[in-house]
Amino acid sequence: MPRIDVKIPTSDGVARGSLHVPDGEGPWPGVVVFPDAFGLRDTMRDMGDRLARLGYVALVPDVFYREGEWAPFDPRTAFSDERERNRLFGLIGSLGNERTIADADAYAGFLLARPEVRGTAIGTTGYCMGGRMSLLAAGGIGDKIAAAASFHAARVAIPDDPGSPHLAAHQIRARVYVAGSIEDHGFTAEHAQLLDSALSSAGVEHTVEFYPGHHGFAVPDSPVYDQALAERHWAALGALYAAELA
Repeated sequence: MPRIDVKIPTSDGVARGSLHVPDGEGPWPGVVVFPDAFGLRDTMRDMGDRLARLGYVALVPDVFYREGEWAPFDPRTAFSDERERNRLFGLIGSLGNERTIADADAYAGFLLARPEVRGTAIGTTGYCMGGRMSLLAAGGIGDKIAAAASFHAARVAIPDDPGSPHLAAHQIRARVYVAGSIEDHGFTAEHAQLLDSALSSAGVEHTVEFYPGHHGFAVPDSPVYDQALAERHWAALGALYAAELA
């Protein structure tokens, strides 16, 4: 199963990325994987491999490409080490909505232009920070995304936040799947209700639910990784893509 290092032209430069291609004869549907706050790394590449085994060409971009060669984070200590925490929040803060949407458009365009990829729309998935990016992309580039998933994300439906992704629900053309985590102040039952209401009002086919795990349950190098819930997440993702990308 090929794993290819790629360079993705964007409006602000060139982003490196990891492209994961199924074995056999394509073309196949394409998927963008928006990583969590710790960015492109081996764990995310492994998740790209699994999507390729499911029959999708997966692109995992370096969403922090504007920073050049940035040092990797250790998910076990990044929040407890003050210097690393400040560095991490600085990188996260550099990705506003406009940059995220512009980059998502570049990632989608790159995938759809690849000879390995078929169709006129892709899928997206994202984790933590990347889950918010997945929903921003769905609301920002419309018809280019047919299926958008978000796992243990925060700040996706915040009242009185003019940049909250739920406000662009009327622009979403994708089927949406959102799985929140328990004890997450960034995505509470009230936030879920607001998101569900916005998607319903916009006529977006969707599922919004909670898994009984903590923020990070689906990512293998997370301190709160839960294998059973991760498998549940893979099953949900496979069903979403089979319905919308096949």
